[in-house]
Amino acid sequence: MQPAPLAPTAQDNSRRIEDVRSQRREIRDGDRTVIQEPGRMIVREAGREIIRHDETERFRVIWRDARVEQRGGETITYVDRPDGTRIVSVTDENGRLIRRTRRGPDGREFVIIDNRYRGPIAVTSYYVDLPPPVIRIPRERYIVETELAGPAEIFAALIAPPVERIERRYTLDEIRYSPLLRDRMPRVDIDTVNFESGSWEVALDQVDRLAPIAAGIKQAVGNNPSEVFLVEGHTDAVGSDDDNLSLSDRRAESVAIVLTQQFQVPAENLVTQGYGKQYLKVPTDGPERRNRRVTVRRITPLLSGQNVPGG
Repeated sequence: MQPAPLAPTAQDNSRRIEDVRSQRREIRDGDRTVIQEPGRMIVREAGREIIRHDETERFRVIWRDARVEQRGGETITYVDRPDGTRIVSVTDENGRLIRRTRRGPDGREFVIIDNRYRGPIAVTSYYVDLPPPVIRIPRERYIVETELAGPAEIFAALIAPPVERIERRYTLDEIRYSPLLRDRMPRVDIDTVNFESGSWEVALDQVDRLAPIAAGIKQAVGNNPSEVFLVEGHTDAVGSDDDNLSLSDRRAESVAIVLTQQFQVPAENLVTQGYGKQYLKVPTDGPERRNRRVTVRRITPLLSGQNVPGG
């Protein structure tokens, strides 16, 4: 099975936010508000606003012949590669990823993501309240900017251990929605790839700028097939919160699709999430191209609760 040609997401061929905006539907349930749009759901609750998406939609864009099976309230998506490798993703009725595995031609299975909480009590919120981490490494190693860094510096950031000890395993949802938890891991700012206002399309003349990121991720996954990298989308401060959350989430997904289609980065080792205008690189309320970007960080130690490189 070969990846499909570079293409927009299945929900929207224009890659413009105004076309998504017209299809939104708002549902109120007490103090909770849900805004549904093609391929996405924005949730406002307890003073926070987050966006969720169907994590397997990216697989169905890349592999048009991916097999989808319904089993009770779960959706199982199978991707079979020509070499005999099978990727299995299980999502719930809202597209939330529950589990992802890779089974090789030799029958060995790697659990890449298990998004089930294993704590002593039930989880009512995915937000983890932690103190800010103490950064003891130079800033240029904690936040690596692709415009200034070479391949060695990018790879070093992509395999770097946490800056503080990780006390337990965290779920993917806890990592997605807890900024101070994510801040335990260094990140790579892909400031060489920016987006036009209102768009989530990666411009053709910027695709090759993702090559150093792709090379670093592929090398890391070659060393440890269970590595997981979070691709985070961002916007500038122009526009509504809903538009910016949707835009940022789609930008992260677009970059992840390009990494797989153009550079053969294993799709199963990537997850995506948008954060809107919450984390501006350049503090301004006006239009700013440098804020319309993505970042990448390794989250394997947060998922595994281990504190060493390759953990």
